[in-house]
Amino acid sequence: MSHNHALGHSHALGHGHGTSHGHNGHFHAPPDFGRAFRIGIILNLLYLLIEAGVGIAIGSLGLVADAGHNLSDVLSLAIAWGASHLSRRPPQGRFTYGFSRSPILASLFNALLLFGAMAIVAWEAVHRLVNPEPVPGMPVIVVAIVGLMVNSGTALLFVKGQADLNIRGAYLHMVADAAVTLGVLLSGIAIYYTGVAWLDPAVSLLIVAVVLWGTWSLFRDAIKLSLDAVPQGIDHVAVRETLLALPGVEDIHDLHIWALSTSESALTVHLVVPDPAVDGVALIQLACRQLHERFEISHTTIQVETGDASETCGQRNHGAA
Repeated sequence: MSHNHALGHSHALGHGHGTSHGHNGHFHAPPDFGRAFRIGIILNLLYLLIEAGVGIAIGSLGLVADAGHNLSDVLSLAIAWGASHLSRRPPQGRFTYGFSRSPILASLFNALLLFGAMAIVAWEAVHRLVNPEPVPGMPVIVVAIVGLMVNSGTALLFVKGQADLNIRGAYLHMVADAAVTLGVLLSGIAIYYTGVAWLDPAVSLLIVAVVLWGTWSLFRDAIKLSLDAVPQGIDHVAVRETLLALPGVEDIHDLHIWALSTSESALTVHLVVPDPAVDGVALIQLACRQLHERFEISHTTIQVETGDASETCGQRNHGAA
């Protein structure tokens, strides 16, 4: 806290870590999804090699497009795994927050990677629509069935970790893959029975639309967390009202809520308590407990300012950043 305060005020500064005790020296590593990442990467790598090989051999842009998407997913899983590993390292040296925000950067990078991959696929699909080429349907059907099993199985590995944006990104990738592969399967069936050549690039464009739709929310959330916006799922107005309802609190200012990682949130605030008889330590403990129970904010730094409310910190911020 770098604000200057008027003389005669007393201040109580407290830290919370999800409960009423101090959190200096505490570090909570996020859940380890290393095994899920390993299995997902191996399965998808093997599948994309098969899919790309068959797609190139029979000239199916749908299979090649899906293989390209799966390649980006393998890279995404690897990046997310690396970021998840980094986030488990405790604070050290100049990295006083540790590396807990690395999954946010990974989520942002993965979204950009998908945008680029889909732009290439869309360009080629439009070209194929203008100049369609015949594609045998049966190989597409067989490969798509295998892909549907691989993608669905991989998604299930991450279904329990969606509170973490990084894990949610991996889960959404796999769910989108399963949906896309289902589209490839349906196009293969249609091509097999009708022989219509333009169905293959048309499905490729559908793949692009589905992937971009699923990626946009990931990109948006990653941007917001990178800019220290209030994390999704936390109502900053309700947080303010909860703090103002604490016994003895007349006003609050310098309220900031931000993401420490893709699964943990932090808060700092000044509580204005005109009555010097109020127990600042007990008030801080109560505030920490309520913030954790109601909003799952696990890292709090609270300063209690006693005395005349008009003479507290000159700089006021009644919002949340």
